[in-house]
Amino acid sequence: MNIERRLTVFSVLLAACRAASGGEWKASVVKSVDALVASCVVLPCSFSHPKEQLPTSRLRGIWHYEAQKDQRIYHQDNTNVLASFRDRTRLLGHLGQGDCSLEITKVKDYDNGPFCFRIELARTEGDASTPDKFSFVENCVKLKMLPDPPKPMLIHANKAFEGRLYTAICSVTHTCPTHAPSLTWSKEDSHDVTTVIREIHAGSWEVQSILAFVPQATDDHRDITCTANFYGRMSSSDNFTLFVKRSENHHHIIIPTVVALVIAVLFGGLCIVMVKKYKRRIAELQGQPSWRNRLSRLSRRRPRENMVDLNHLPSTSTATSSAAGQKFWKTHRPTPKMCQPAEALSAPHGKENKNQPKVWNYKQDVSDDDYENTADLNVYRNR
Repeated sequence: MNIERRLTVFSVLLAACRAASGGEWKASVVKSVDALVASCVVLPCSFSHPKEQLPTSRLRGIWHYEAQKDQRIYHQDNTNVLASFRDRTRLLGHLGQGDCSLEITKVKDYDNGPFCFRIELARTEGDASTPDKFSFVENCVKLKMLPDPPKPMLIHANKAFEGRLYTAICSVTHTCPTHAPSLTWSKEDSHDVTTVIREIHAGSWEVQSILAFVPQATDDHRDITCTANFYGRMSSSDNFTLFVKRSENHHHIIIPTVVALVIAVLFGGLCIVMVKKYKRRIAELQGQPSWRNRLSRLSRRRPRENMVDLNHLPSTSTATSSAAGQKFWKTHRPTPKMCQPAEALSAPHGKENKNQPKVWNYKQDVSDDDYENTADLNVYRNR
């Protein structure tokens, strides 16, 4: 019996210890939250109480200023709320699940707090009296006002390749998950856009927009803008310039190179043909007599009518017969002194042999080439 009594007492003490340990009221809130003016903000809150699990209908949640509990910013009865906060606040979660998060819309620049949460428990659903009340004045929230919306942050590769999938990420932080900002891209022809919303930490969330597309050559040096549209008709944006490199098939290098080589080959072939042609022409010109030789030969030529045919000379002497059939050059306009009969030079002055045929003695200077033509004539003259 003593043992049974001791076990019973131990069980009672253990239950009392558990009840005492679970009899503490607790609340968890964020100490500071950024709030965008004219937009919205959510104050994360959770609580626990030592009572048994109660439905939401038997719980009363209240938000009020830290210094004055009667200045309520939220109450189930809207008439108990300050006029400046009416229709701007509401509880997001279920009190029966320990969620006391508060949403404030159309944030004013004086909504800075600090704000505290208070919980009241009713006896029954029809009993309005709430003997159990507890205010978490040690855990209050203070708002930090933001006059301008935060700018989105862009994550992208520095270069894009034509024909390859390109991805860019645009993200922006916010404090109002019930009215999360929307992200839009300036690239209208892009259809593959994925939006992700995640919680960074208590009181702060992030929206991500992932843009995926296949860039073309026309997208080179194109500005791509990401715009964040916040609740309350406020927006911010950021952009970057897309640099597209042509595909790695190197067509932009191969084609100009081939064209240049073809042009070089054609031009080189033309030059070779022209060089051969001019070399052949030079060889032909070198095989011909020089212009000086041609001029010298032309200077030695005489008209055919100036040549004397010895066949028409009288054949009275042996010299004449020996010189027959040969031609010689006839001197142009011989002077009287130069053109005298040969016997007149040898006979006495005034005496001429009429029976002797007259032979003209030419004293014209002749060249070496012409000397051969006149050799027979000189022999005939000397005889």
